[in-house]
Amino acid sequence: MPTRDDVKRAVCEAIDRQSEKIVAVGDTIRKNPELGFKEFKTSRLVEDTMREIGLQPKGGLAITGVRGEARGKKDGPTFALLGELDALVVAGHPVADPQTGAAHACGHNAQVASMLGAAMGLVGAKAFEHLAGRVVFFAVPAEEYGDVAWRVEQARAGKLEFLGGKPELLRLGHFDDVDMAMMIHLTPQREYKKAGLAASNNGCIVKTVRYMGRASHAGGAPHMGINALYAAHIGLAAINAIRETFKDEDSIRVHPIITHGGSQVNVIPADVRIETYVRGKSVEAILDANVRVDRALKAGALALGAQVEIETLPGYLPLFNHDGMGKYFSLHRRLVRQRPRRRLHDHGSQARLHRERQAACPHGRGHALGRCPVGQGDHRRLQATPEPGGLSRLPARHQQDGALRRGEVDIACSDGPGYSPGCMAWPACWPQLTEQFAVGRERLND
Repeated sequence: MPTRDDVKRAVCEAIDRQSEKIVAVGDTIRKNPELGFKEFKTSRLVEDTMREIGLQPKGGLAITGVRGEARGKKDGPTFALLGELDALVVAGHPVADPQTGAAHACGHNAQVASMLGAAMGLVGAKAFEHLAGRVVFFAVPAEEYGDVAWRVEQARAGKLEFLGGKPELLRLGHFDDVDMAMMIHLTPQREYKKAGLAASNNGCIVKTVRYMGRASHAGGAPHMGINALYAAHIGLAAINAIRETFKDEDSIRVHPIITHGGSQVNVIPADVRIETYVRGKSVEAILDANVRVDRALKAGALALGAQVEIETLPGYLPLFNHDGMGKYFSLHRRLVRQRPRRRLHDHGSQARLHRERQAACPHGRGHALGRCPVGQGDHRRLQATPEPGGLSRLPARHQQDGALRRGEVDIACSDGPGYSPGCMAWPACWPQLTEQFAVGRERLND
């Protein structure tokens, strides 16, 4: 009977044998970037690769998600390894799609390749003959919360309810049987070296803003118009003016863009659109900043006599990594020949990844070093051995199982609060979560 270390060694060797194919899959995804809920080519590639490995994938989950699974010899908890499918719109990126502007500037191509590489290693080494429970290999859509207006249209047409991929998968029940989840995310922060684990990351809410004025001839009758673009400019200037009131420890980030600035240069703009996030380290900080941002936006309309419509949409809850899981992550430093840097008092200002998954079972996230020479990062190279990353907390029904064996990762974790994913649907519910969220954050590190 092989030991646990024997199984891990065999998995790593199987991954090394498939290294060229893993890199090729990631490079194919990098050269064919697609936006959230539109990742059809990428999801087909994932399905085909899973079938080649010997899995039986199920596609079309939350439009483009793909899930394959493998079972161990004994019953046990279900462990999900995730990879995100979507790209970003990045103007000027050298490998951007010429029609959509999509580019894999966030390294999701490497995520998906790593997830598939782990599947190749575990299946190729016949590791499941020595494991209990199940491993779910899950390619999930639409982590990047962009293309907001289009997603709102899809929701109003009944094609979506949540505007992010993982909350939509939660709503549809595709995470109901998952007890733990893990993934990596590339980072340009070289101080992490090959691998690292941050303490927490921002959550966010998403806002769409519409300023409505009165159109008139910009040259002949500007006095008859109400300039919605100027109203928007004042609203944005007001947001900039209140930035110094945000506390450093709350890690507030507000970064609006104008998505529509007018119809024609000789017409006073009567319809101007803005999209923005309000990010923060805690639910309380996000809600407080949101009130201030709304007040600033309304000031722009008031100054010009325009009208403004502000729609606030659910984003992602803040993420607090599980300290106990981080310790197990660090124990596997020999797999990457370097002790992962555990930045347990650091905080990331991005709002991404598993914030939405945290509503069901809060967890953490790991980082792997990637190259970022262009814009937000042009992750061209993959490491052949996927590195373990963030891990989710184990529900109460499996708490008695103690230490769990999952290929490259051993996890011992405790129960946590039972958040309702449905309650996360609307920001109005978030104050009700505040007390539970604080309790949950404390329990994460029990």
